[in-house]
This record gives sequence, structure tokens and C-alpha cells, in this order.
Amino acid sequence: MSEDDDASGADDLTHTTDEGDVQMVDVGDKPDSERRAVAAGEIRLQPSTIAAIRDDEVGKGDVLATARVGAIQAVKHTWETIPMCHQIPITNVDTDFSLGDDRIELRVAVETTGKTGCEMEALEGVTTGLNVVWDMVKAIEKDEDGQYPDTGIENVRVLAKEKHRS
Repeated sequence: MSEDDDASGADDLTHTTDEGDVQMVDVGDKPDSERRAVAAGEIRLQPSTIAAIRDDEVGKGDVLATARVGAIQAVKHTWETIPMCHQIPITNVDTDFSLGDDRIELRVAVETTGKTGCEMEALEGVTTGLNVVWDMVKAIEKDEDGQYPDTGIENVRVLAKEKHRS
């Protein structure tokens, strides 16, 4: 079973040995393929915070530009933070922010040509990009007690995963 196939049970887990030890999957014999993954998630914010982002009035700087850089950096460094991920050649990263009344959605598309997929890279891009947004706006999101009752990162998911033989 390849790393990209659906797992149907514990016997099909590729990241564990027969003894239950954790291992990195050997992808050395797999052919290179063009691969693409798209992930998305959203951060819920106060409407006044969304307005400040739209009007570029956040004291720390351009929120979306900074979050875009953070998302791309996270994609490139996924293998360093997820223990069993392979270091893969990233050929492209696209980020797309959509601002609503009380939330920002971030979609990250990652492309590679290699032996393994890039969905973890797309997910890392989304979560880090949204964390950067939170970091940039936390001073205006806090309530009088220093808490974040209106702020939350939600609905992080893989939207698409594609593989084409080179």
C-alpha cells in the first residue's frame, strides 16, 4: 500500500512497523509524480478587526502580507516540524485570503514533483498563516480581561489532493 492510498485499518498504517514502532515511510522506489494539494481554514475575528485589516490600520503592519510570508515559510519547513514528513522539493505555493464580515479564510495550494504528497505542507501553511494573523491582531482582539472570546481558528481541512505521473 502506498502512502497516498486510503488506509482501511491498523494493519495498513505505513508509519509503524509490525512491532508498533514509529518509522518514516520508505518512498525511494516510488516514481516521481507531479503533485498538488489545497488546504483551507479560517480565523474568526471581531468585525472591527476585519475593518482594520482591510484599511491597513493594524499597528504591527500589513497583516495579510506578513501572514502570506509566514504561510510560505511554514510550507517550506514542514519536514522540520512534522516528524515523519519527508523533505520535498516545493515547486510552487499559492496563498489566497478571503475577508468576510467576521472571518478571514486562507487557502494554500502547494505543488511539488516528487515521491510523496504535499497535503501536510498545505495544512502547515494554512495553520501558520492563520496563527500569524492572530499574532498581528491580538492586541485589538483582546477583551478587557486579556482574553480572546471572539477569536478562533476553525475548519482547517484538505480541500483537494492530486497526483499526475511525470
